[in-house]
Amino acid sequence: MGRMSEGKSFLLDHFHPPLSLRRHWHSFHNAWATYLASDLNARLPEGFFAEPNVQFGIEIDVATFDENAAVAGFSVDATWSPPMPVLTLPFTAVTDRVEVLVYDSREGPTLAGAIELVSPANKDRAAHREAFVSKCQTYLQAGAGLVIVDVVTDRLASLHDDLLKRVSAMAAKPAEASLYASAYRPVERGEQSHLEVWLEELGLGRALGTVPLWLRGGVCLPLDLGTTYGRTCREQRVP
Repeated sequence: MGRMSEGKSFLLDHFHPPLSLRRHWHSFHNAWATYLASDLNARLPEGFFAEPNVQFGIEIDVATFDENAAVAGFSVDATWSPPMPVLTLPFTAVTDRVEVLVYDSREGPTLAGAIELVSPANKDRAAHREAFVSKCQTYLQAGAGLVIVDVVTDRLASLHDDLLKRVSAMAAKPAEASLYASAYRPVERGEQSHLEVWLEELGLGRALGTVPLWLRGGVCLPLDLGTTYGRTCREQRVP
């Protein structure tokens, strides 16, 4: 599915030499998310807005949190301290976030859709894949549309397959491509919830196409990956 347009840049391998030695992939992803948000903001209906959210290597540290709280002016009640937890469990947070979030602000900012640009850390181990899939599942269960773009060439796991296994008991055909753009639309028909899925195979040396970005409420926009990728290459001076 999706259309392929003329004059767009071909997909490059940002994770292996020679390009990985000349440019930082995380800088490219950061810029791509910014230009995706800019392109959407030029076309979104009144009341909607898109903003990039890019964070790498997130770590939660108690000492840092306490220090930041003091700096922010929060006061601590010296007469009270929390009880000891009844249970402490291992927990894996999503350490890398490269995403564009679309909000509907007509009745207070409400998440309407999300675009996830996959990073190597999202795929490098089972716990990280589970954390990424859990985040995507939360978006879908909240009724937001979702697009996942995976151009990571040094990890082969399919987050698309993992997500489908998580959200549906129905066996889905595994994606044959390791690089892809997938789109998801949660929709109600009668009294039954459905998840509509689009999948476009990506490949090195091939132009990127357009996938549908569905927003809560039924709005659908063409997400032009090729044009924004080409702009990122030009702005970042990627050879």
